[in-house]
Amino acid sequence: MRQRIDRPRLGFAFWRAGTSLALASTLTFLPVAASPAFAFKIFGMRFFESKEEEPDVIDPVKYTLTFDAGTDDDNLKNAIESSALLKQDEGQPVSGNLGLVIKARDDRDRILAALYESARYGGVVDISINGTPIDSLPPIPQFPAGAVPVSVTVRPGPAFTFDSVTLKGDAAGRNPADYGLVHGARADSTVIIRAGEKVVADLKSQSRPLARLTDRQAIADHKTNTVDVVIAAEGGPVADLGDVKVTGTKDVDAGFVKYYSRINAGQPYSPEQLTKAADRLRQLGVFSSVTIRESDKLAPDGSLPMTIEVSEGKMRYFGAGAQISTIDGLGLQGYWGHRNLFGRAESLRIEGTINGIGEGNGVNDIGYSLGAVFAKPGAFGPASTFTASLKAAINDTDAFYATTATAAAGATFELSDFDTVSGGGEVAAMQVDDAFGDNFYLTAAIPLEYVRDTRDNKLNPTTGYRAMINAKPTYEFERSTFFSSFEASGSAYRALGAEERVVLAGRLGVGTIVGAPTLADIPAPRRFYLGGGGSVRGYGFQDISPRNSDGELVGGRSYVLASAEVRVNITETIGIVPFLDVGTVSRDALPDFSDIRAGAGVGLRYATPFGPIRLDVAVPLHRYDAGDSFGIYAGIGQAF
Repeated sequence: MRQRIDRPRLGFAFWRAGTSLALASTLTFLPVAASPAFAFKIFGMRFFESKEEEPDVIDPVKYTLTFDAGTDDDNLKNAIESSALLKQDEGQPVSGNLGLVIKARDDRDRILAALYESARYGGVVDISINGTPIDSLPPIPQFPAGAVPVSVTVRPGPAFTFDSVTLKGDAAGRNPADYGLVHGARADSTVIIRAGEKVVADLKSQSRPLARLTDRQAIADHKTNTVDVVIAAEGGPVADLGDVKVTGTKDVDAGFVKYYSRINAGQPYSPEQLTKAADRLRQLGVFSSVTIRESDKLAPDGSLPMTIEVSEGKMRYFGAGAQISTIDGLGLQGYWGHRNLFGRAESLRIEGTINGIGEGNGVNDIGYSLGAVFAKPGAFGPASTFTASLKAAINDTDAFYATTATAAAGATFELSDFDTVSGGGEVAAMQVDDAFGDNFYLTAAIPLEYVRDTRDNKLNPTTGYRAMINAKPTYEFERSTFFSSFEASGSAYRALGAEERVVLAGRLGVGTIVGAPTLADIPAPRRFYLGGGGSVRGYGFQDISPRNSDGELVGGRSYVLASAEVRVNITETIGIVPFLDVGTVSRDALPDFSDIRAGAGVGLRYATPFGPIRLDVAVPLHRYDAGDSFGIYAGIGQAF
């Protein structure tokens, strides 16, 4: 028996023994269970929830469920049970007898869709309510009072494999294996759908915006448990981008939106570039939504008109944050910002911090900072951003006490999707009390930096790497000395397994300072130190440093830092991270590795939309005399 599966308006149709059953849900969408609304939820707990957010069920009907997935395969069983709302909502009442029947009929389609997704084209789903098959129930069913018995029995049948694969039209000549259509491989319906979508995407990548599927068939042979696939496509004409319109702007200049998107008439049509343009506009932070719509037909000149549709978000914002460590105490941050000062996404952010709360003996041991940062995207071309900042700070650490004021300005340029370069100028005045006494420094510097970033996710990467190199030539006016710092670092990430539940992460960083006759000629905040939640965990902030004869921290001219983590996702939201950090700081411009310190521990991660919440516990493997025996660090984001 051969079962033909093709794609009409809503879904695939199923022909069998002369009967026709349309499956609207099959192969066209995945059923999604709606979750109840709530005001705020974190760590599985709800806050500020009102009773109005849990509406009462009208005419509630309770049911008891007997569910047989018909398989011992855990993955298939989970897929079947996850697709059935009767199973997911077990214990919750349904609205009316008819509501129970509708839910059961929908579940049959959902389960069949799940079976198709697992290549089970011969599967059978039997559902009965109060002992009667759902297809035999009257239009207005009546069930006895009390919990209504519901039975779901699934017979998945064997998994089908691909037999013949035919690509026709403008898809002809392509290798089916490039689309996952491999003879003998399991014929999941999702693979067939993705293959058709990729054929169209490949044609569109050739600047053919009107490419479309003209046919997609999957014919199942129940005698051989195989599926024959036919996919045909039409590429349409090659076209350039045409007129670009912008809609939805209110406070943001529409011309700037077009300018910053880098979508210009006459460019070759490229879906990839359009996707990047939308992402670029979203990253400005002024829009709650960005959609780039293509016309469904070409203009008379053969170009493709485009429309950028935006919806503006709130321009003003404020917030607060915190991090805590058993060694370094509590740190608090607060900020206020405006995302669109002059109508072209210019931003201003004012922020303040308090650090070291609880670390020392009083207010005098706490550090403070207050700063303002201005940014103007597109200042020197659409791929550039100008920034300027002012900052005043009091830093009270074990290494030094410093009062600083800094003014800086510079620009960042995007060289490619992965590469950025930045440069600027900085003037700083510092009053520093450290192991070399109480000294004043006035410096002028030219910070330069190059970054290559291929990470798939900046907040929680699983693949790719980030490499950075910077230089900061500096002149100190009080002593008429010149010195330069150079730093380089790289971090890499690799996920293991098909589900990517384990991610290996590594980091290596080096730095050196050349010039300046003595270490005292370099301001203490510019010398190198290691230790703390961002470098070698298990040690206090700046605790890894050369010391003088009195045991005072003096900082160094060079450092080497290495870290390794194994990030294991236990569930979709919970992960554990064993880690090892190693570092050394030396007095000389070249590391002498005479004092290597290492910290090891394990961390807990809780995934959120704004990045993982991090809790790390570490112990120093080579503890300083009178140093801490362990450290606990909490914050947002991965350690690196």
